[in-house]
Amino acid sequence: MNNLYITGGRQRPSAFSADKEWRAFEKAIIVRLDTDNADGKICVEYETPPDARADDTASICFKSGAISGNKLYVCTSTEVLVYEVPGFRRLAYVSLPCFNDLHHVVPTREGNLIAVSTGLDMVIEFTDQGIVLRQWNAAAPGEDPWGRFSRDTDYRKMITMKPYKAHPNFVFWIEKNLWVTRCDLKDAVSLSQPGTRIDIGLQYVHDGLLFGGKLYFTTVDGRLVIANPQTFRVDEVIDLRNIDNQEEMLLGFCRGVWMVDATRAWIGFTRVRKTKFKDKVLWAKHGFKELEKPTHIALYDIAAKKCLQDINLEQYGMNAVFSILPAT
Repeated sequence: MNNLYITGGRQRPSAFSADKEWRAFEKAIIVRLDTDNADGKICVEYETPPDARADDTASICFKSGAISGNKLYVCTSTEVLVYEVPGFRRLAYVSLPCFNDLHHVVPTREGNLIAVSTGLDMVIEFTDQGIVLRQWNAAAPGEDPWGRFSRDTDYRKMITMKPYKAHPNFVFWIEKNLWVTRCDLKDAVSLSQPGTRIDIGLQYVHDGLLFGGKLYFTTVDGRLVIANPQTFRVDEVIDLRNIDNQEEMLLGFCRGVWMVDATRAWIGFTRVRKTKFKDKVLWAKHGFKELEKPTHIALYDIAAKKCLQDINLEQYGMNAVFSILPAT
């Protein structure tokens, strides 16, 4: 049996202001998926308490997380939660005033937590008791992360801080050095060694999975980018739209990758929302018609350039997918 945890959210029935992603989702969801028979079940349905969100209409969605041992780490826009798996007993909860539009959380080797506060273009290290240890400026590494913001403001109460300067969204390590991907700048940069950069280009960048000595990034228009963590250069770009003649199908907003092995990758796709930020979806050739696929994950053989499996997540009430994690 091959099982995955999928993190994401359920859209409001009326798609409440669906052109604004920060109001579109009513519940955060984690689904456990048996990929052998495409059978899934909801493990967690969660709502952010009023004191940790801007107002009653603010989106509630699980963004990207991580698995370490028997712990699953995940974040909403304003909170970090740690669950014991497979039972999903909650072990820790942190919500800080500097949390705005969190996109990713991971544990450190020392047992602390690192989260990407996208709204503040900031990366934050803290304990599971909420004690802040360190902060980085993701828009300008090496510079004061508070240069543009006030320490006295509770940014959880701000519905959005857009436009961002960098839109950081995913952290990872190359050896002992901490890195972050930056969606709007289409790159990944080292926070430990400012000035070190991987120029990804293409469309807006997500993820940054280190596996088997290679780095794997997704771009929102449906490409898997493979980079060398030693040379900091892109080695290969795989256009998933060209696999199995899917170029005539709108795959969705591509985000979330998990490598099964060196040749097989699970990749997530969120049904494209109608958005006023049209530059994000200029690659959508056919608009929002019958050619648009539902929110789903797909298993690709990236060596043979073939789609092996496709699982619809909307049957489980999931309308957005962020992380694909192994349920071992």
